[in-house]
Amino acid sequence: MSNWPQSVLSVLVLALYCLVNQAHAIDTPARQLIIIDPDTDTILVEKDADTAVPPASMSKLMTIYMVFEALKEGRITQNDKFYVSRRASKMGGSKMFTREGDNIRVIDLLRGIIIQSGNDACVVVAEGLAGTEENFAQKMNAKAKELGLTNSFFANSTGMPHPEHKMSVRDLVKLSEHLREDFPDYFPLFKEQEFTWEGIKQSNRNPLLGMNIGADGLKTGHTEEAGYCLSASAERDGRRIVMAFTGLNSKKQRAEVARMLTDYAFRSFVRTDAVKNGDVMLRAPVGEGIQPMVEVGALQNVTLTIPTAQQDKLESFVEFNSPILAPIKRGDIVGQFTVKTAQKTYGQFPLVALEDVAQAGFYARIVERAWRFLGMSSSIEPKLAN
Repeated sequence: MSNWPQSVLSVLVLALYCLVNQAHAIDTPARQLIIIDPDTDTILVEKDADTAVPPASMSKLMTIYMVFEALKEGRITQNDKFYVSRRASKMGGSKMFTREGDNIRVIDLLRGIIIQSGNDACVVVAEGLAGTEENFAQKMNAKAKELGLTNSFFANSTGMPHPEHKMSVRDLVKLSEHLREDFPDYFPLFKEQEFTWEGIKQSNRNPLLGMNIGADGLKTGHTEEAGYCLSASAERDGRRIVMAFTGLNSKKQRAEVARMLTDYAFRSFVRTDAVKNGDVMLRAPVGEGIQPMVEVGALQNVTLTIPTAQQDKLESFVEFNSPILAPIKRGDIVGQFTVKTAQKTYGQFPLVALEDVAQAGFYARIVERAWRFLGMSSSIEPKLAN
């Protein structure tokens, strides 16, 4: 295997060969914002994405996660019933309208949280799973650490105002993606648009669901400090985006901004199968091998999400030691390539050998080393793949 990070030769290759990892700026009234393409792990837009702020009812996503996990692990079933305590039934804010002393099925409580944003339903499941809401909050924080939510702290199950209860929008999209990936059987609950309990029909507060723009979740939030917030997911033509934002002034503005951001993310970025397993990027010189050249490229599929306007402006700079010394094994990392425009670098990707090359015989290697020592090594140049 070649030790490539010395005396590097660079060759310009006009192709797309790396993951985009730099977010674009956008003018938005949101205080905090992030939009990602989870399938390519690409940040499309971000604004103050790591600041921990009050998440309002968006933090109910962690409460929902805890219930989904208990269902998946078989600790509870959808038809199990949880008791409604006096404390739960008296919760203020948005409500499912539970009654003290009732026993309510888990599936109904989930709909009461997801669709109706019921604070009372949150406390019912918190007490049902952990005995007290305080114990449940401790479990929420342990789970947040496990999921890699580095700027989140939960003081309750509801998102009701508390000086320490905070999340970043980056953590919110991470949590949103965990809900979709970890619980595909339960995630469709987020698309349900209404739920009736005790004769009271309430509509899902997610403004995107009725817009026919591919939305399929997740959760709104609102408190005076947090403003009007949203964590949302949408899919169009096989592409998915997930976003979270805070700090808007009204339900109307939240709906308008959510639609604008969704349309922007799908319109202004394009997904490209830039590298396929076995694609040959270059034929590079081999040193001390039984053949003079080796094919190099990628041994995995690489799908990129890139700005539509940048499609024709990206260039890849391939870097490797020349010659690449044998023996070479298929899959050996022999260099890297960096994708960039004149203004911006988008990332790096490993360059690998696509074939084996055995060492030449002993005397042939000695002769080649002597030529290199004398500065008279082979004049074979790298060749771009056709």
